[in-house]
Amino acid sequence: MKQIKILTFVSSVLFVGAAVAQDKNKSDLGTEVVDVVRRYDATVSEAFKVREMPNLDEDVKGKKKEVVYTITSFPVASTFVPTKGEAAKVEAKRNLERFDNYALFAIGNYTNINGELFLSGQIDPDSYIAGFVNHFSSQGGIKNLLLDDDFSKTKAGINFSGQKKKIGWNTEVGGSYQTLNWYGLPQEEMGDLIPQSTIVSINPKQKYKSFYFDGSVSFEDLPIKGVDVYYNNFSDDFDRAENRFVFKPRVETTFDEGIIGKLNLVVDYVSSDYRKQNFLTDQGWDYANTAIATQKGSDKHFNFGAEPSVVLKGDDYFVQLGVGLYYNNGKVGGSSDNSFKFYPQVKASYNLVPNIVIAYAGIDGRLTQNSFKDFVDQNPFVSPEAMLLPTDKTYDFHVGMKGKLDHTISYNIKASYLKENDKALFVSTPYSSNTKRLGYLYGNAFNVAYAEVETLRLFGELRFDIDNTLLLGVHGEYNHYDTNTAEAWGLPKIRVGADALINFTEQWFAGMDLQYVGERKDMFVNQDSSLDGGNVADVVRKVDGYADLNLKVGYRPTKNWTVFLKGNNLLNETYNQWGSFKSQGIQVMGGAIYKFDF
Repeated sequence: MKQIKILTFVSSVLFVGAAVAQDKNKSDLGTEVVDVVRRYDATVSEAFKVREMPNLDEDVKGKKKEVVYTITSFPVASTFVPTKGEAAKVEAKRNLERFDNYALFAIGNYTNINGELFLSGQIDPDSYIAGFVNHFSSQGGIKNLLLDDDFSKTKAGINFSGQKKKIGWNTEVGGSYQTLNWYGLPQEEMGDLIPQSTIVSINPKQKYKSFYFDGSVSFEDLPIKGVDVYYNNFSDDFDRAENRFVFKPRVETTFDEGIIGKLNLVVDYVSSDYRKQNFLTDQGWDYANTAIATQKGSDKHFNFGAEPSVVLKGDDYFVQLGVGLYYNNGKVGGSSDNSFKFYPQVKASYNLVPNIVIAYAGIDGRLTQNSFKDFVDQNPFVSPEAMLLPTDKTYDFHVGMKGKLDHTISYNIKASYLKENDKALFVSTPYSSNTKRLGYLYGNAFNVAYAEVETLRLFGELRFDIDNTLLLGVHGEYNHYDTNTAEAWGLPKIRVGADALINFTEQWFAGMDLQYVGERKDMFVNQDSSLDGGNVADVVRKVDGYADLNLKVGYRPTKNWTVFLKGNNLLNETYNQWGSFKSQGIQVMGGAIYKFDF
């Protein structure tokens, strides 16, 4: 049976560098949510995943999953990139009135506007239907820019889910429309040498359109435990057209008590067509202001994977022994390539001290499909000419401990070492004053560079839960990169964060989120052929680290209404999230949520 309720909670998430403009999508503070409890995952509205604290047994049969949908999913700092809904656990809940529907509206400086509507209804005792639409837009207004910086994103979908006897299903169909501007010209390097004629010739507007279907079915007491199906059609305003299809069946059988055999299959196909501008002569010089030839490109990749494994589990231990066998049939820019890959997939955990210390370790590898949509989700300023290659994660070895220091404090520490071939990195496109170039070829977008990267990662976090009244979390991550390129483009060595939620009363609550991201590296390349601009040298660009402080205060005057005031980027750092893309400064947004039943 579904249970949908509106409640308040806070959760911290690891920084995810996916932004529509100059910032990331952060966890929401003291956020009103819709909480759905059932045996299958759902993707009705926007959600975020709580930072992972691994269980001893990650595959508890028949265990219900709590699915949380955030309502106030507008951004921290300046951007909004909603992500697909994901299952999440909530550590603390307030006893609030339950409702099946909500509407939200909020407005702030920079003419930031957020609106959301979520409607759901029960068809019969075992199934329900829901629909949602959300919108976030900003008119921009970052100071000292040469190009427009407004952006928007609208997403809508319909979900039909249910469970009858031993079969559960979840289907969602929807689409999104997103606009932005490539406003990050290399002003720091070029100064006043960017000609006015070049500035007025640039059309920085980009538009993304997406249509998707996401479905899953799960079975009980059958060898086939479930099947996931995903399709996405993604396109932009520069003739990029992409289709992605993913099919994942899961097979499981029990040999004996505590011994389970598993087989996961993966069929993943992506086809992406695009056009490229050939703007250099054979000698490497820009064609200047002459017409530039356009060439068509097409990348296609078919991945097939089989992941057999055996699970051994008892009261104090969990062991999974498996391998990953992958085949890739790829075609990049007209050249074909086929390859077979073999990966170790082993993980184990042991309860050293019950409820206090759980040790875990593992080694995992797989072939990961990349798509243009994935790149846009990470960095929406990516060039439409980005080439696609799958990432070969040769291995990811990790070891760690997690548990509770007492009933209010939990911890997780982990060290890992991973090797990735053809890892996608973002590096700025070259600059030129050529007025015949397309709008993203002025050093104001990002190419995708593939590299071999080995990473040593140290991670730790503490979570405090004091009587469901004060929730507090701190986490940190250090990365050391070895790569075959000059730098690990765009990757920070340090990430640190903290978050807190205080429930003062049933009516009043407040939240805080603080994130620090360390220095990253980018590359400025000058292809300008003008007399003055051509003298500016290429340089490795240091993108400074930044701290981002965000606060939220909420009040519930009645059981149906919640009003809130939110301040983002309160340290007023107009930092660069990507390359030369500056963020908005202090943002203040106020709004209200109305929760209701029909």
